[in-house]
Amino acid sequence: MSDNFNKKSAKGYDVCVLYTFFAILLITADQLFKLMVVNEIKPYGQVMIIDNFFSLHYAENTGSAFSMFADKPWGIYFLSGVSLVLGLVILIFMYIASRRSMKMISLAFCLLFSGAIGNLIDRVRLRYVVDYLRFDFGTYTFPIFNFADMCAVIGTFLLICIILFKSKYFEEFWNVLFKRKKKEKKLEKETENAD
Repeated sequence: MSDNFNKKSAKGYDVCVLYTFFAILLITADQLFKLMVVNEIKPYGQVMIIDNFFSLHYAENTGSAFSMFADKPWGIYFLSGVSLVLGLVILIFMYIASRRSMKMISLAFCLLFSGAIGNLIDRVRLRYVVDYLRFDFGTYTFPIFNFADMCAVIGTFLLICIILFKSKYFEEFWNVLFKRKKKEKKLEKETENAD
């Protein structure tokens, strides 16, 4: 029994290390892409890749998605705080899921964490986020975004798909998060009542 538990625990630890390494890889890639954009694209402002559709366009976003809070002087501090708290919560969720070898949920949280921390690094270091991926659809320009945003959106989409189409799988994760705490509180009450 203990050998089986130790093997399962070791496997869970290995999965944690794997997703941590993957998150570091994604955050590093995000920062390298942004560095390349600052060095190669910023002097020109924009480099057209596909005429009238896709370009690399240097932009400094002092707000969040779609430049929300960009015009507020306190916005950068608020967004940095939110990113830090969400990043830590998502990291904890990623570790909980990966320790139980819940690979799809771990991947979703890994992508979300990478996106949050990639942009947090910019906010802390530069006081704005470097955006560079621009898509034009005729007269409409989609809000400019970056690799960290892509990670966060893909992670969110994956999590939504898991909730909608693999509800039992997500329910198992949910139970790990909240039912264990309820059981612990119930045991504490029973112990207090016994005394």
